[in-house]
Amino acid sequence: MRSLLAEAPCERLDLDAYLEDFDRHFWNSGATGFWKLERRQTFREAGVDSWEAFQRGEWQEALSLIADQESHFERYFERITQSGFALHRVRVIEEPLTPYLQWELHLLRLKEKHGERTRVLPKENLQGGEDEGLLPEVVVLGKLVMYEVIYDDDGNLSGGIKFTDANVISKCREFIQGLHVAGEQLRSFFGRRVAPLPPPAVNSAG
Repeated sequence: MRSLLAEAPCERLDLDAYLEDFDRHFWNSGATGFWKLERRQTFREAGVDSWEAFQRGEWQEALSLIADQESHFERYFERITQSGFALHRVRVIEEPLTPYLQWELHLLRLKEKHGERTRVLPKENLQGGEDEGLLPEVVVLGKLVMYEVIYDDDGNLSGGIKFTDANVISKCREFIQGLHVAGEQLRSFFGRRVAPLPPPAVNSAG
């Protein structure tokens, strides 16, 4: 995938431009849907109350704040359904889980409950997909636009690279769809590998 993106025409967007462009296209994803590949094991979510609590070592507070988003996600996914598309996510995981990933999987489990179609894929099952290096963070919105999401070294969102070539978008979407089929439903993975875990160690979070 990396070589495909490296050779494709694209537009680099700073953070504000990326967020504005993404929001403009998101609700028009259409029947083809939203497909996201998430590869990094650690991000920073500054400003997200639950993540901030997790960072402070307040694990139960972090989980409580996730639970408080129930009604928000119920309305959000109802609107997505009414808009005629669905959200699909492939979450690549490495074990032992990073503290961030342990936190994120609780959030993704709530999203799954309300309609996001999330599959978990161990990095060992990528089957040569990383011969060119770690897979990028990619979001495909329908047939018309795709982004490589860019983060700084600390895992803060810093912008995106926009692609509009239909052939490139199709190939990347098909690649993500293949990983999705190969993955395990988050529900079953969560019950087996996440739910039994003790609270994550704050000193390794970030």
